[in-house]
Amino acid sequence: MIASVEGAVGAVGADSLVVEVGGLGYRVFAAPAILARAQPGERIRLHTYHLVREDQQALYGFASPEELGFFNLLLTVTGVGPKVALAIVGSRPVTDLQLAIMQRDQAVLVAIPGIGKKLAERVIFELREKVAAAGTAAAAAGEGPAGGETEVVAALQALGYSTAEARAAARAAMAGVPVSSSLEDRVKAALRTLLRE
Repeated sequence: MIASVEGAVGAVGADSLVVEVGGLGYRVFAAPAILARAQPGERIRLHTYHLVREDQQALYGFASPEELGFFNLLLTVTGVGPKVALAIVGSRPVTDLQLAIMQRDQAVLVAIPGIGKKLAERVIFELREKVAAAGTAAAAAGEGPAGGETEVVAALQALGYSTAEARAAARAAMAGVPVSSSLEDRVKAALRTLLRE
């Protein structure tokens, strides 16, 4: 499994770039924003998803672990393959996308080329369920900080954030929302905190 690549940019194409590492050139599919910044000869480091199938292998590259985590989460949605997931992740900042999903804002997803209304509905439905399930499981376990912070941390981790980022955002969000607020409201507040960073 190839978790990341770092090396000189060998070439930049329409949907991918070649990263030269130790005499080998790895073709990495990436979002337009990464491709626009990549210049031949300059060094680049990408977090990668290594797709291995019977008939193909491919690398998908991301600028941050959060983008990669969200890409992996999108792949769990029925009907979302790597190319669609890459299009979603590359369309705007990950926190914007996560907030749109939590707010059931289909328009954000439908605006992405290749994403129709039915697929947008499925992404929102399945990912909101996963986030809620993670929060519910954390609440049932009854571990960690009181006041619902553990639920928010688990929900943010389900969205692909690291434990440290999730804890910091949950702590900041909990200070600004009523104790009686729903898990959904607390997660939205935490995502807004992450968006401001």
